Amino acid sequence: MSDPESATDKARLASLEARIAKAKGPETPDKHHSEEHYSQAQLAWRMVIELVAGLGIGFGIGYGLDSWLGTMPIFLVLFIFFGLAAGVNTMMRSAKEVQEKQLARAAGNDEVDTRGR
Repeated sequence: MSDPESATDKARLASLEARIAKAKGPETPDKHHSEEHYSQAQLAWRMVIELVAGLGIGFGIGYGLDSWLGTMPIFLVLFIFFGLAAGVNTMMRSAKEVQEKQLARAAGNDEVDTRGR
């Protein structure tokens, strides 16, 4: 009991599916979370947190030394500046890392463009 229209319907359905697949283009696999590129906001927050962490650690060490030795403002101020310097150093290292990744990606794109031409 084969229906003559079912064969044509199946052919039409297969044709439609092929056109839809062609219109969608090739499927790309989902990227793993660690492979995604950081947005500018994420990078900014990372740098702010690095700076604040350096200041906080410097404050904690300075306050602890001052209270232990009984010299209240000396080590507090000194280690806050050390913490600030460490935070800025870490921020600069992060910025350099991001810049190197962007330059490597741009260089990779340039190589593909020159080979394709």
